[in-house]
Amino acid sequence: MIEIADADAARRWAMGVEREPAAFEALDLRDCPGFESGTFDGCLFLSCLLTPAQAGYLTTTGATVIRDDPARPYTLNRARLYTPDELFAGYDADAEDGWASTWDATVYRHWRATGGSTPDRIDESLARRLHDHSISDALYEAVDDRRPVAIMGGHAVGRADPQYAMVARIARTLTREGYLMLSGGGPGAMEATHLGAWMAHFDDAELDDAIEVLSPRPAGAEPGREYADPDWLHRAMEVRERWAVDSPRYDSIGIPTWTYGHEPPAAFATLIAKYFANSVREDGLLAIATYGVIYSPGSAGTVQEIFQDASQNHYASFGPPSPMILFGADHWTRELPAWPLLRALAAGHDYAGLLTLTDDESEIIETIRTYHRVTSGVRHQM
Repeated sequence: MIEIADADAARRWAMGVEREPAAFEALDLRDCPGFESGTFDGCLFLSCLLTPAQAGYLTTTGATVIRDDPARPYTLNRARLYTPDELFAGYDADAEDGWASTWDATVYRHWRATGGSTPDRIDESLARRLHDHSISDALYEAVDDRRPVAIMGGHAVGRADPQYAMVARIARTLTREGYLMLSGGGPGAMEATHLGAWMAHFDDAELDDAIEVLSPRPAGAEPGREYADPDWLHRAMEVRERWAVDSPRYDSIGIPTWTYGHEPPAAFATLIAKYFANSVREDGLLAIATYGVIYSPGSAGTVQEIFQDASQNHYASFGPPSPMILFGADHWTRELPAWPLLRALAAGHDYAGLLTLTDDESEIIETIRTYHRVTSGVRHQM
């Protein structure tokens, strides 16, 4: 089955003599000729705008038509990943909490009102699954023929923390060397990953200047919850405006979830794959980071990700194993001693030689540089 997400391609297909089954994604076909004649066995129309006559004819001639509910704030099928402009549409720079008026916040409120992680209606549950399926499909396309590297780490890392700047510098260097940076798409170390990729467009000293703009917090701000500051997004938007990138040479992809929708997504990612199901998002993020994962100090979520990644490498679930770099020796051997268990788990397996524990930024970068992946042709499943 071919996938069609372009109106011109849809017109060419409709006017063809022999038409193989196709999936039409999020297209306005109301003025497109050819969709009220012939047969449509095996075709899918996902989140397409259709006239009542078209919809009726398509379903009676073999097609499956899945249409959006206007009462639902999100579309069931997307042909492309989100952009920050889409998620932050409605942002109010003059409001105390500029994020609250965004489209992203609207979807989060809908998520909560319809049962949160356990949706209270089957139509909502199915809608979320279809949405997430389309996000995965778009994500595969976005990373295809790229060299994806993920940086994982705590959401509690403050913008003034030296760890934040270290992650940003690592991401900036790897971005300039042609790697596609990925993260969980939230605050803390995740945001630092995308800031580094964003600032790869500018002189090195300007990264420090940008962090100076990001760092000041309101009086009485709660430690470890900088993302809850009302001006958290305001500061990010100020950096985006002062260091504007109209036509990015470098992309980075944030992969957040509405499960943690109270944490706004990182504004510096150029593309955002936002999911409803955290389990799909988390396992899939690690699966597509085929050129390595860097683990900066984090808590329960980061520990979980380390061993999810180890499981994927252990069983070669998505092809050859890739580097696992634990950044912060004291954290990973004393505070949360994941390193000894990881080493013991990997003993005797191919990925044992791909484990690194270090505090050295240069060693992290060199470990990624020297990894040579042999492609396996395995397609990720999320």
